[in-house]
Parts: sequence; C-alpha cells; structure tokens
Amino acid sequence: MSDLRKEPTFRMRETYLAIVLLDIIGSTRIVEGLGAQKAAVLFQAHDRLARNLCYRFNGREIDRSDGFLLSFETVIDAVNFGLHYQRTVTVKLQLNTRIGIHWGKIIEVHQDELWVGVGAKSVELEGINKNIAARVMSICRPRQVLMTSEAFEKCKRSRNSYTPKDTRYACVGLYRFKGVSNAQRVYAVGESIESLQPPQGNDKVKRLGGPKKVKSHLRNMKFIELFDYFLWRVFFISVFIYIYAFYAIISKPLMRDFLGLQWWSWIDRFNSIVLGFIKYLT
Repeated sequence: MSDLRKEPTFRMRETYLAIVLLDIIGSTRIVEGLGAQKAAVLFQAHDRLARNLCYRFNGREIDRSDGFLLSFETVIDAVNFGLHYQRTVTVKLQLNTRIGIHWGKIIEVHQDELWVGVGAKSVELEGINKNIAARVMSICRPRQVLMTSEAFEKCKRSRNSYTPKDTRYACVGLYRFKGVSNAQRVYAVGESIESLQPPQGNDKVKRLGGPKKVKSHLRNMKFIELFDYFLWRVFFISVFIYIYAFYAIISKPLMRDFLGLQWWSWIDRFNSIVLGFIKYLT
C-alpha cells in the first residue's frame, strides 16, 4: 500500500539520437479487408520481423501503433534497419510501408515503475525532432526510406558490412514542415532508382522545389537498368539509320523503279525545295 501512495517520479535526459518512424500504409483498409483476427495475425508477424531487425541493428522500440517509433545511437544503424526492413519484411508480407529518419536532440523521459506497471512506456521521447521525423515519414512513397539533411550529414553516404552494396542516396527536394520554421532538405536512401523518386507534399508538408525525377548515374546502374538505358538508345539510333537509308534509296529514280515505288517521285520535288532553301541560306 505504501508503494501506491508514493508520488511517482520520472527522470529526463537530453541526448542525440537517430529517430525512426515506421508506418504501415492503409492499415485500416487491411483490417477491414481481412477481418480483425486475420489482420491481427498479419500484424503480429510483421512486428516480430521488425523487432528482430531492430535488435539486430542495435535499435530500441519506443512505441507501437500502426507501425513503430524507434531510436538508434547511430544513423547508419537506422539506415541499415530501414533498408533491410524494406527489402525483406514488406516483400515477405506484401505490405506497403514508409520509414522516416531524423537525427537530432531529443529528451528521453524515463517513467517511474509505478506508471510502467499500469501500462506506461518505460522510455518516452519528447521534442520537436520527433515531430520532424514524423513529417518526413508522412510524405514517403510506398516502401520508401526518407531522411532529413541532419541525418544525411551525420552518415555522409557511409556504409558498413551490413549496408546493402547497391545502396544509393539522392536529394529529393526542399520541403516546409508545418510547425517547423526552417525549410528542410530531404534525402531518399534505397537500392533501386524507384525508391529514390521525389515524393509530393501533403497537408502538413509543402514541397518547395527539387528534381521532378531522380535518374541513375551510369556508374551506379544495375545490369537491368544498363540494359534498359542502352536498349532505348540503340532503338532510336536504329530508327534514325533506317529512315536515313530509306530516304537515300527513294531519292534515286532507278531504285524507285526497281522497288516499284514510282509514286514516290514527289521526293525529287521535295529534295529540290530543300536544296534551294539551303542554297538560299548559305
């Protein structure tokens, strides 16, 4: 009884952390489509896989709702979590999710055991930087990982043995977050060019500018991207060559007669007009 009468206390600590917001897109629609029981089984499978990755990359679960609020001591651990999560969990469970990462000063609130005993979280995070992470997450495309410039500067395209070898970073634009005075540069990190495409804003995030589309540098292209890159160029060059060769053939009366294309004789008149125009210009 004496414990219940004791005034609950809490401890606060100011520190820098990588704050990660993860959200399952359309979770309400999933529950409506599958029913409460099947949806619960799916979400539990998701949470188990996500928590395994969180533990693997030295993260800490702060809260859970339609996704997770997590914290990491380093940005590269947060990035590795996000990349491995999007390449495994979402694919395995066929879910669309989004992840926002921010690095900044945060207040850790350690709750009294009395409140923890009745359901409170043992550690809570407070401060504007948690809201910034949430704003970044809110504009993500499906299966995308976005990060603020503070997070990007902290990791500077760094990698370690856990970072997928095809990891790429791209600045996707300048955004203004509601409630935040300074505009924010936002970066995407991913393994494919699709995961690096600029997102649009929403009612709480206004896009101020940036690239309409992020393109792969030749040195960063995967085989299939290189194949598509050269295939289209070869196609257009081939079409140009065929048109030029056909034009050269039908411009000769003898070849037109041989091919039975006498009705293309108007090309002679066209050629004389073009040559006359060129002679006039020169």
